[in-house]
Amino acid sequence: MSISGARVLLTGGAGFLGQHVKNRLIKHGVLEKDITIPRSKNNDLRRLEVCQEIMPNHDFVIHCAVNGYGIGHNPAHSAEIFDDNASMGINLMKAAYQAGVKKFVIIGSICEYPKNAPMPLKEQSLWDGYPEELNAPYAIAKRALIVQGEAYRKQYGFNSVHLMLSNLYGPGNSFDPTKSHVTGALIVKIVNALETNSQNIDVWGDGTPSREFLYVEDAAEAVVLATENYNETKPINIGTGKETTIKELANTICQILGYKGAINWDTSKPVGQLRQSLDITNATEFGFKAKTDLETGLKRTINHYYKIRQILSEEGDV
Repeated sequence: MSISGARVLLTGGAGFLGQHVKNRLIKHGVLEKDITIPRSKNNDLRRLEVCQEIMPNHDFVIHCAVNGYGIGHNPAHSAEIFDDNASMGINLMKAAYQAGVKKFVIIGSICEYPKNAPMPLKEQSLWDGYPEELNAPYAIAKRALIVQGEAYRKQYGFNSVHLMLSNLYGPGNSFDPTKSHVTGALIVKIVNALETNSQNIDVWGDGTPSREFLYVEDAAEAVVLATENYNETKPINIGTGKETTIKELANTICQILGYKGAINWDTSKPVGQLRQSLDITNATEFGFKAKTDLETGLKRTINHYYKIRQILSEEGDV
C-alpha cells in the first residue's frame, strides 16, 4: 500500500519523533501540503468532537502525539499521563473509523512489556504480566489501544497497527533536565561538567540497568515502512536488538566528548526496569532494519545539542 500522494494526519508532528516522520513521509512521496499536523494549542485530541472535526479527508493517521517523559517526571504526573494517552488514542481511532480512514498507525513503546518478561522481549509475551510500575500509566493506556484496534478490526474490518518502539534518541531529543530521557540528560550533565571543569557528575542508579536505543531517523523510517507495508493485528517490535547498559551509555558519551571526570552513581534514585531488549525478527516482515549504530547516533545528537545551544545563545535565551 503506497503512501505516495496520500493525505496523512500526523499527530505529534512537531514533536521529537513526529518531525522526523514528516520528513520521511515527504521522501516517500507524500506532499507537504497533504500532511496535517494538529497543534495541541488549537486541537485538544482528548476530546472526541475535536478528533471528528479534523479527521475527514485523510487516508492515513499516524498517531505520534504523547504525554510522557522520563522517570524523574512521570510519577508526579501519572494520572495525566494515563488519561491523556488513553483518551487521545481512543478518540482518534474512533474518529478515524467513522471518517473512513484507510489505516491507523499507533506509536507504542517497549515500556508496554511486563516488568519480568524474558529477554529479548517477544511480542507474544506482551500480556504475560504487568508493566514496570513507573511506566504503567503510560504503558496500560497504550495497551488499551491494542485491544481497541483488535475490536475495531473484528467488528468493523478497520485497519490499525501497533508499533512498539525501543528508547529513542537523536536530533530533537529533549534536553530539559526535568523532562528528558536518559540520553538527553546524560549529554547535558557531561557537557555542563566539561564547561565548568567539574571533576565528577551525579547519575541516577548504579549504571547496571540496560536499555535498547533506537536512533530517531531510523525509527521514523520504520514508521513509514510499516504504514505502507504492515497490516497485521499483532503489535510489532521496532528496534535494533542491541542491549546497552546505562554505564556503557554514559562512558560512550564521555569518550565522545573527551570528559575524564568520575561518575558518581546515586543508588537512592529510581532506575526503572532492569533490562530492556527487543526481539526484532518480525520487523523484517515489512523491510525494516536499523542503520545507525549507537556511537554514530550519539555524535549526531551531541552535535545537534551544541547547535541548539548556539542558536539560543544568539537569541539571548542562555
